[in-house]
Amino acid sequence: MIYLGIDVSKQKLDLCLLSGNGKKKSKSLKNQPDVELEINDWLLKQKCPPEQVMAVMEATSIYHENVAYGLTENTPVTVCIANPQRVREFARGLGILTKNDSIDAYVLARYGELKQPDVWVPPSPEVRKLKELVRLRDSLQVDVQRAKNRLEKGQSTRTSPEVIASLYRTQCALEIELERVEKLISDHTDKNDGLKKDLELLESIKGIGNVVGTTMLAVLRGNTFKSAAQLAAWLGVVPIEKISGSSVRGLARMSKTGPADVRAKLYMAAVVAARWNGPVKSLYERLIAKGEPAKVALGAVMRKLVHLCFGVLKTGEPWDENYVATA
Repeated sequence: MIYLGIDVSKQKLDLCLLSGNGKKKSKSLKNQPDVELEINDWLLKQKCPPEQVMAVMEATSIYHENVAYGLTENTPVTVCIANPQRVREFARGLGILTKNDSIDAYVLARYGELKQPDVWVPPSPEVRKLKELVRLRDSLQVDVQRAKNRLEKGQSTRTSPEVIASLYRTQCALEIELERVEKLISDHTDKNDGLKKDLELLESIKGIGNVVGTTMLAVLRGNTFKSAAQLAAWLGVVPIEKISGSSVRGLARMSKTGPADVRAKLYMAAVVAARWNGPVKSLYERLIAKGEPAKVALGAVMRKLVHLCFGVLKTGEPWDENYVATA
C-alpha cells in the first residue's frame, strides 16, 4: 500500500507521498472542485497506481469534504479521515513538535502507514442533506442569539430608534429563517422512512429531544462506528485518567477530542436526563453520593446517553427504561 498524506486548508492542499522506497514526494494544489483529478494525475506521474494509494486527511471543518468526496467518487484512491487530536498526539509520539502544512502532510502519511485507520465510507445523500441542514440550523441559532444580544445592548442605552428598528428587523428575519430551516429538517426526516424511524428511536430516550436527536442522527449515520465506546471516544466524552505510581493522582477529565458543538448539546441533554431519565438519574445520584463533582457526574451521564443512542440504532428497538434499569 502507498500512503498519501493530505493537509487540508481553505485555500490549498499539501500532499506528501510515501511510496514505500524510503523516499517522499511533496506537492501543493489549490483546494477547488475537481482537485481529485489533479491528485490522480500526479499519482500516475509518480508511477503510483491510484488503486494502491491510501489518502489520509483530517476532518478540517468542512474544507476536507470536497477532496474526500471527489477522491471516493471519481478515483480508485482509498480515503481515510482521521481525528485531528489523535494525529497531533501521534506526531508528538514521533518527536515531531513543529507544525506546518508540509510537516502535517508527512505526519498524516506516516499515521496511515503505522496506524492503518479505517476506510472512510461516504454517507448517503439523505444523510448528507441532513448534516447540511443541521449545520445551517446550528449556525442560525448562534446568529439569532447574537442578534438578541445586540438588541438588548441597544435597548439598555440611548440608542437611536432607527438603530433599534434595524436590530429588531434583523432578529425577526433570522428567527423566521431559523423556523424555516427547522421545518426543512422535519420535512426531510419525515419523507425518508429510515431517517424518520431512527429519529423516533433516538427521541424515545428521555433527555434526547429533537435538536439533540437530529444532531446525533447526523453523527451516527454520517460516520461508521463499530461500537458505542468508539462513538464516545470520537465525541470526546470518555474520561482520561492521570495516575502514576503513588504520587500522581490527578482528577479524571473528559478527553474533549471531538466536536465541541455536539458535546455542548449533549451536556444540556444530560442536565435534563439527570432529572427525568430513571436509570440515568440513578447513575448521576450514585456518583454524587460517592463525592464526585457535579460536572464529573454529568460527564458520565453524557457518555451514558451516547451509549444509549448507539444502542437504539444498532438494535432498532426503542429505549426501554425498565430494561436499562435491570441490565
